Amino acid sequence: MKFSRQTTLRSQATVTGVGVHSGQPVNLTLGPAPVDAGFVFVRTGLEGADREIQATADGVIATDFATVLGDREGPLVSTAEHVLAALRGMGVDNAIIEVDGPEVPIMDGSAAAFVAAIDQAGIVTQPAVRRFIQVLKPVQVKMGESVGELRPFAGGFRAEVEIDFTNPVIGRQSLSFDLSPEGFRRDIARARTFGCVADTARLWSAGFALGASFENTVVFDETRLLNPEGLRYADECVRHKVLDVIGDLSLAGLPLLGIYRSKRGGHKLNNAVLRAFLADRSAWRVVEAETARRPSRSHVEAGAGTVGGLIAPAYGPDVS
Repeated sequence: MKFSRQTTLRSQATVTGVGVHSGQPVNLTLGPAPVDAGFVFVRTGLEGADREIQATADGVIATDFATVLGDREGPLVSTAEHVLAALRGMGVDNAIIEVDGPEVPIMDGSAAAFVAAIDQAGIVTQPAVRRFIQVLKPVQVKMGESVGELRPFAGGFRAEVEIDFTNPVIGRQSLSFDLSPEGFRRDIARARTFGCVADTARLWSAGFALGASFENTVVFDETRLLNPEGLRYADECVRHKVLDVIGDLSLAGLPLLGIYRSKRGGHKLNNAVLRAFLADRSAWRVVEAETARRPSRSHVEAGAGTVGGLIAPAYGPDVS
């Protein structure tokens, strides 16, 4: 592999949307960060001083409805996974993420708006070698019928994800994806969050998903897709799950070199596997870019079928 340096954003870029749970407007600004900073959220608009949190697995305090980051003072920002996926997917190592509300804006339910913001800000190299976390041995976590694992892999980072829903419109879908900025932009970034209309109605009645709509969620009933514009990809649901994987595993703090495999997973499983992996110091090591290997081109393999499972919105209870 050629010598590779860390990257950050050239300037700031701001997006404005609503929080998927609160339905309230929120502004998010992406900006440059120093070498080795990683991804840092800054919560603005609070009484008193702004609050900061490093986007790492240790900072995750909830995964039931989204990936929520917080500290001893409580939650700081929720639904962090889509903007984190965009940063990691586009090859950004260090960034400041300012948010003036309790949630990252849902935008259109995908990472596309954040990719556009990264394009607007621009990416620049920094005077430090890029580092990776290399998977050295398998680490697996089982949660009921859900299984996730990280395994060694010689060619960068690959996600192999399978979902399985009783809803015949969704059914069973699988995708194998090798991460690269070009592949992320083309194959993953535009995949939207999804759910079943019955579950969405239940969340609304409980005070959640108040910002959810056909503009930011792919919605199914038991027989058909309800969004009039249709799907962006034939297997958009599993592609969104891959998007979530990339965002959730960015909380390792450095890019991963390995394969992540999951069946019927979600935020809770992703975080559990990452925590178990990082807790086992014999399972990984930090390597610099010149010793790391990446695939020469993006790799995507998909499959689909229908087998029994459970229905839940991607921002709802963490089962697929």
